[in-house]
Amino acid sequence: MLRAVISAIVASAATLAAAGVQAQPAGAYYVATPAAAPTKARFITRSTAWHVDNGALVAARAPERDAILCQLLARDVGGLTAFSAGGKTFDAAQLGACNAKAGITAPTMANN
Repeated sequence: MLRAVISAIVASAATLAAAGVQAQPAGAYYVATPAAAPTKARFITRSTAWHVDNGALVAARAPERDAILCQLLARDVGGLTAFSAGGKTFDAAQLGACNAKAGITAPTMANN
C-alpha cells in the first residue's frame, strides 16, 4: 500500500515537472513568466509590488481581479507566456485574452 502511494506521488511529480510547472515561491500568490527578461528586478503595477524570483515575476495577493492583474503586468513587461494566481494556471485562452487586452498581439513563447 505504501509503495503504491509513493509511486503515485513520484509519478505526479514527474508529470508536473515535464509540464514545466514552476513551484510556487514562498509568499507568492501570483507567478508569471515574461516573454522577455524584465529590465528591473522590482516594480509596481497599480498597487501590487512585483519582484523577479528565479526568472519568474512574483507578487503577493492583490485587490484586483486575477485577469486585470495579468493585463496590468503584461502591459508593463511586454507580454506573458504563463500566469498563475493562487496556484491556478491560466489556460491558453485566458493568457491570450490577458495579453490582447494589454495590447500584446503574440509574445514569443519561451521553452520550458
